[in-house]
Amino acid sequence: MARRILFLCLLTITANCTKATEMKTISEVKRAHEAELLALPDVASVGVGRDGKGGEAIVVGLARDNAETKARLPERLDGYPVIWKITGAIRSQ
Repeated sequence: MARRILFLCLLTITANCTKATEMKTISEVKRAHEAELLALPDVASVGVGRDGKGGEAIVVGLARDNAETKARLPERLDGYPVIWKITGAIRSQ
């Protein structure tokens, strides 16, 4: 009985470790989805920041308040929340 419990505990730990190593970093997720997000109307930037709870998030900067674009933004990308902010147009210097 004790061996069976130990096995189940080890199985749970191993499963969680596998999931953790399979998860992409937020930088990898940003790079993977940046082009498709920038192709949306009024998307001026895509970056990495913090959500309202202090966790990592993909931050989409909008040149102007565009309800259609906001509706097309996913809530999450590969497990990370997506938030948007009105940044205005961004110009290189």
